[in-house]
Amino acid sequence: MRAAGLFFFLIATILPLQVNASVAGEKSGQFDATEMIMHHIADAHEFHIVTYTKASGEEVHISMPLPVIIWHSGRFHAFMSSRFHGGKNLVPVEGAYLKLYHGKIYLTNVEGTIHYNEKGEVANAKPLNFSITKNVASMFLGSFLIFLIFGTAAKRYSKRGGLAVPKGIQLLVEPIILFVRDDIAREQIDARKADLFMPYLLTLFFFIWINNLIGLIPFFPGGANLSGNISFTLTLAVMSFFAINIFGSKHYWKEVLIAPGIPFFVKIFLVPVEIIGLITKPFALMLRLFANITAGHIIILSLTSMIFIMQSVYAAPMTILLSLIMYSLEFLVAILQAYIFTLLTSLFIGMAVNEHH
Repeated sequence: MRAAGLFFFLIATILPLQVNASVAGEKSGQFDATEMIMHHIADAHEFHIVTYTKASGEEVHISMPLPVIIWHSGRFHAFMSSRFHGGKNLVPVEGAYLKLYHGKIYLTNVEGTIHYNEKGEVANAKPLNFSITKNVASMFLGSFLIFLIFGTAAKRYSKRGGLAVPKGIQLLVEPIILFVRDDIAREQIDARKADLFMPYLLTLFFFIWINNLIGLIPFFPGGANLSGNISFTLTLAVMSFFAINIFGSKHYWKEVLIAPGIPFFVKIFLVPVEIIGLITKPFALMLRLFANITAGHIIILSLTSMIFIMQSVYAAPMTILLSLIMYSLEFLVAILQAYIFTLLTSLFIGMAVNEHH
């Protein structure tokens, strides 16, 4: 059953890649794997659902547009991304036009001209963008699933009592909650203080895990590379930074800023290092989650791209087998990265709040 499920996921992934391969072939005469991979791991203003070809040879793209919310000329402009028609149309705003170009929205003139600087980067101004992109929509979906799972479990507990034998969704969430509490939080943080941080640590664990799983679904409404977005991991790292340092004990801050018992000539070097360490800890959390999830997506897409690059039926079985193996590993990585992020956050909190012995 697992193999069949993974094979289904892989086929669902290959189908949209085949469409991208044909489009890239029309443009350049050969399949551009780099362009396809960067397109799939990047954010977007719509959810691609399916593409099919009519008898006439015309390709029809079915997608779900998402809300575009732009702040320009002192007010908000809201509309659906379908108005861009895949980047072919311009959307007029106050004294300018909006153009969707490579997944980003720029201000341009009535001709839709895109200007470049000497480095080859787009030089057009960008408005303030508060749009509901694919990553944001995926995050909302993950939040809804968490609310649904825990809301249902909490409702069952309130009806049946906390000492009743778990049933249904309780059988799934209760062992994981106890694992996070006993093997993560209480192992790193003093037992008297661990429960104070349990709501945050539980939310952190399930939020990362569920969004990682959604990102592994290669068809609508999944496929968003949320944990592979640096803004997402940065936000989680900043929240962990505040959780670590706001609740830090007096001894913790004394060790960081004064380093008592250390010779003065050593303090000159040690104290700046400790202060820098306040930033590097959450920075490492941010990069680890971002890099591991992004790398997994890139490897799977790269293996699948080999079918279109080699254009050989003999290469397909091996690439499919390797992709199935990578898919299996990514399901493990999805929960492993949630565990590592939560464990290290708990460890850093424990270092800050535990009593000095």
